[in-house]
Amino acid sequence: MLLGYDIGSSAIKAALLDPDTGNAVASARAPSDHEMSMEARHPGWAEQPPGRWWRHVQAATDTLRSMPSADLQAVRAIGLTYQMHGLVLVNKAHEVLRPSIIWCDSRAVDIGREAFEALGREWCLSHLLNSPGNFTAAKLAWVKRNEPEVYGRVHKAMLPGDYLALKLTGTVRTTPSGLSEGTLWDVQRQDVAVNLLDYFDLDPSLWPETVPTFSEQGTVTASAASTLGVPSGVPVAYRAGDQPNNAFSLNVLEPGEVAATAGTSGVIYGVGDTPGYDRQSRVNTFLHVNHEPGERLRYGTLMCVNGTGILNRWLRGILAGANGLSYEEMNEEAAQAPIGAAGLTVLPFGNGAERTLGDRDLGASVHGLNFNVHGRPHLLRAAQEGIVFALRYGLDIMQAMGLSAETVRAGHANMFLSPLFATTFATLTDTTVELLRTDGSEGAARGAGVGAGLYSTPSDAFEGLEPVKTVSPNPTHASAYAEAYDRWTHTLAHQLNRTT
Repeated sequence: MLLGYDIGSSAIKAALLDPDTGNAVASARAPSDHEMSMEARHPGWAEQPPGRWWRHVQAATDTLRSMPSADLQAVRAIGLTYQMHGLVLVNKAHEVLRPSIIWCDSRAVDIGREAFEALGREWCLSHLLNSPGNFTAAKLAWVKRNEPEVYGRVHKAMLPGDYLALKLTGTVRTTPSGLSEGTLWDVQRQDVAVNLLDYFDLDPSLWPETVPTFSEQGTVTASAASTLGVPSGVPVAYRAGDQPNNAFSLNVLEPGEVAATAGTSGVIYGVGDTPGYDRQSRVNTFLHVNHEPGERLRYGTLMCVNGTGILNRWLRGILAGANGLSYEEMNEEAAQAPIGAAGLTVLPFGNGAERTLGDRDLGASVHGLNFNVHGRPHLLRAAQEGIVFALRYGLDIMQAMGLSAETVRAGHANMFLSPLFATTFATLTDTTVELLRTDGSEGAARGAGVGAGLYSTPSDAFEGLEPVKTVSPNPTHASAYAEAYDRWTHTLAHQLNRTT
């Protein structure tokens, strides 16, 4: 058996996979009845205590263990995937020093922007493939500047997945792919980005040693094995950030292949074999999970919309009323409104600074509301369309970099469960959307099989994985969606000009 964990910002997911058949044997989620909160002590902040992740890892594993089909004592390898760009700090005793500054926290935007200008745009883009922006390195620089007493006690700085691996193995390690997602990896030196760390006056020794994405990265300690009910000595054999792993879980590994996801955040992720970048750093390029220096260069270009499923969740809470409203009911009601929602426009940027907007925190907003025309169906549709429009806006940037595709693969989950959302996406992007029944935790389990040598190559891990649904563009609706998108982009441009 292969065990995979997905350390998300809303929940921890666990999956048990049979490596011989490639089928999921059991899966669990914790918390099961709500979503983990993000603490925001100040506007633009977002934090979570790492101990909460570990507690829910235990709870998800307990649920797995209670299932008749799940034999955790048969686990042969463990894989991890995690929310990207977060910062976890521990002391020499491996005790957490402060809550994790997670992916959608905006506090370090100005620090990253200063570094971008001071080091030079050309240097940053050619060496880091990105502006330091709001990534992990800048977040640690914020801690050094604003919490020097915390920084002075730091033994190791790590990503969320590195923290979970530490809890499992007792060893602090990371991967080049992980460091690249924090602008901590210099692609020309093929090593830690010491120039950036020197600029921030950060000690390079704070970052863990690196191990390959697919490899034995440590073994489960007796203590962790007793806590989780897995055998002691089982290898942790894979770790990757959630979006590279989402692409991996969809078997998106080669140049020209594209993956999408629409969970709390929405992402389009395309694979290439050259280290391309957007000169304004509105989309980001990282090492992909199967990148091999000098042999098999694979880069993943990622565009992200922070306000995706979180907008849908917010609307559900605001509009549900006393009797509640399921996501399926929301989807059905949204479909009652016409394309373009009768002129109602939603900008979904209400979850921190958005990279596609130049790291600006524009906030979410509703435009064109007419009390005599619009009802709840229009608002629900305008929200789903607004998310798709924001994804298309980022895809336009990627296409200007030379990345394009006729087919996009996505998990049959989250907002892609909405027929309206999936059809709008396919039509507006003019792509065929293949929906596969898999998720990040299953991808992490498959990755563990590769790292442990149970699969010869990454692609071997996907034998038998086929789309459960294919959504094609609707040419009869293309012009209506194009008109609605044009109105959306004009609204966005007006809002950006107002806040300049």
